[in-house]
Amino acid sequence: MTPESNGAPVPDNADLLDIDSLFTADELAMRDTVRTFVDAGIRPNIAGWYEDAVFPLKVIPELGSLGLLGMHLEGYGCPGRSAVEYGLAALELEAGDSGLRTFVSVQGSLAMGAIHKHGSEEQKHEWLPRMAAGAVVGCFGLTEPDAGSDPGSMKTFARREGGDWILNGSKRWIGLASIAQVAVIWAMTDDGVRGFIMPADTPGFQATPIEPKLSMRASVQCDVELREVRLPGSALLPGARGLRSPFECLNEARYGIIWGAMGAARDSYLTALEYSRRRLQFDKPLAGYQLTQEKLVNMALEINKGMLLALQIGRLKDAGRLQPHQISAGKLNNCREAIRICREARAILGGNGITLDYPPMRHANNLESVRTYEGTDEVHTLILGSHITGIPAFR
Repeated sequence: MTPESNGAPVPDNADLLDIDSLFTADELAMRDTVRTFVDAGIRPNIAGWYEDAVFPLKVIPELGSLGLLGMHLEGYGCPGRSAVEYGLAALELEAGDSGLRTFVSVQGSLAMGAIHKHGSEEQKHEWLPRMAAGAVVGCFGLTEPDAGSDPGSMKTFARREGGDWILNGSKRWIGLASIAQVAVIWAMTDDGVRGFIMPADTPGFQATPIEPKLSMRASVQCDVELREVRLPGSALLPGARGLRSPFECLNEARYGIIWGAMGAARDSYLTALEYSRRRLQFDKPLAGYQLTQEKLVNMALEINKGMLLALQIGRLKDAGRLQPHQISAGKLNNCREAIRICREARAILGGNGITLDYPPMRHANNLESVRTYEGTDEVHTLILGSHITGIPAFR
C-alpha cells in the first residue's frame, strides 16, 4: 500500500532504478497478492497486536491458503514457488510486521525445511501437508540459554534407552514453541548433533513465552524445557547429522531476512516521505527542506541497493549457485541498513514517531531482534572475513 496524503496517493518513489522491471509477471503477481493481504488484514490491526503483545492466530490458515507456508519447498502439499517469489513475499510480510514474516520463516524455512531436507518419507508425508496448510504449527529448537552464536556448545543431550531416545536440556528464544503442535529439536548425542521430531504434547516438553519484550511483540518466542522426554526411534531425522544440518535450515531463514528487512525499510521510508510532504514547519513542508531531502535520498538509495542485493542472491539461489557467504553478505548489509533507515524515518516524524500511530519505531525495534537472530552482525562479519582471507577467526 502506498501511503496517502490528503486523499491522494503518493507515488512509490522508493524504486529509483525501475527494479520492478527485473521481475517476471508471476513474481509481481505473487508480490501483489501478499501486499493486498497485508494491506487488508495486517495494517489496520498491527499496532494493537504489537501493543498487546499478541500474535494473531487467525492469520495462520490464511497464510496457508495463500501458499506462503513452506512456499519454496517442493512436493508433500508444498507450493514449490521460486526463491525470488519467496523473497518478495517475505518483503511484503515484513512491511506489515517482522513478527508476521518471522512466523512464515520459522514454520516454512526452519521447521518444515528441516523435515523436508532431513526427514524420512514417512515423516514428510505425516507432517508437511498439514504444516503447509497451516493446520499444524511447528517450531525449531536449536538456540540455548548459553549457546546462541555457538550452537556446537549445546548442552541438550539425547541418550539411547533401548529403541527410544531420552532428551534433557533447555532451549531459549524458540519461535512459536508455545503455539506449536510439533517441534524439531536439536540435541547432542554420542554420535554428534542429531535432529528429532517431537509432538508438542509429549510429556516432559514445556514451552513458556518470554515476556516482557521491547521488540517482536506481535510474535511468540519461548523458553523450552526438556525433562526426560521419551521419543521413539522413528522420531529421529535420518538425514540430519552434525551441525551442518541445522545450519542448512538457518541459511534458508537468513535468505528470507535479506528481503524482509527491506520491507520494513521501505514501509518506514514511505511513511516518512508522506509525513514530510504534509507536515508544515515554518510555513513549509518538511519535504521542502534540504536536510530532509538528503535523509530521504539516502534512505531511498539504500533501499534500492538492498533490493538489488536481495534480487541477485535470489537469482543465484534459483540457479542453484548460492554460497553461504553470499547469504551472510545479504543478511549483514540489509539488516544493518534497514535499521538505520527506520531510525532516520522516525527522526523525520519527530515526537509523533514514538507513537504506534506510525510504524518506523515499531519496525526499528523489531529489527533489533532480526539483526540478532539467525546470526548476529559479528557472526556474519566473521563468515565473510573467513571467506575473504581464508583464515577463520571465530575463536
